[in-house]
Amino acid sequence: MVYFVGAGCGAADLITVRGMRLLEQADVIIYAGSLVNPELLRYAKAECEIHNSASMTLEEVIEVIKAAEQKGRVTVRLHTGDPSIYGAVREQMDRLDAEGIAYESCPGVSACFGAAASLHLEYTLPGISQSLIITRMAGKTEVPPRESIESFAAHQASMAIYLSAGMLEELEKRLEAGGYPKETPAAIAYKVTWREEEVYLCTIESLAATARKHGITKTALILVGEALAGRGYERSKLYDPEFTTEFRPGR
Repeated sequence: MVYFVGAGCGAADLITVRGMRLLEQADVIIYAGSLVNPELLRYAKAECEIHNSASMTLEEVIEVIKAAEQKGRVTVRLHTGDPSIYGAVREQMDRLDAEGIAYESCPGVSACFGAAASLHLEYTLPGISQSLIITRMAGKTEVPPRESIESFAAHQASMAIYLSAGMLEELEKRLEAGGYPKETPAAIAYKVTWREEEVYLCTIESLAATARKHGITKTALILVGEALAGRGYERSKLYDPEFTTEFRPGR
């Protein structure tokens, strides 16, 4: 059996309880070594076979899984954050389907939620934004033209921009071209929830300068939107004493 497990956003104790138990039971662990906190491997049993996929191809990953299956072993494929976001899991699942190998998925805490915790944010403030857009700049992996930064910026919603820390000057221009005012609140969240965490509040027009000042070029999430300021929002209807809910009459 193969389990795709989300490692969470960094800290070893932010993996889900289910994910931790799967690591404890695993006979083979294949982890994304370039991004996953190695402290998570402490949950593995002493005899567990561990592979770092940072130096492996998709074909090599599948071969390790096939070898484990032939021996009746349990494999955990450990991905950073949540596997469903930039995890390249679909191509692995398709290969396993072709091989007739069963698998399950265990979700994890993505970096945008770790960053929200560190910054005490609510992305969906009433009257400010009721949407969170998760996206990235085009790099080695292209982004469909209909999903351009400019098109998303036009919504003025909260945005979490992954895999783009090395392209901040271009990101600034494209966010502004899409409609965000240059003074819109922004943040650079480097290795959130890791011991090395660094988080800097700034504005769209100072993203690149802030990153240069602190030497941040990768492993950082960019947050953008008025919700980061935490002001000017409306009170939630859910806890408004004048609002009737299924569980409480309004007065």
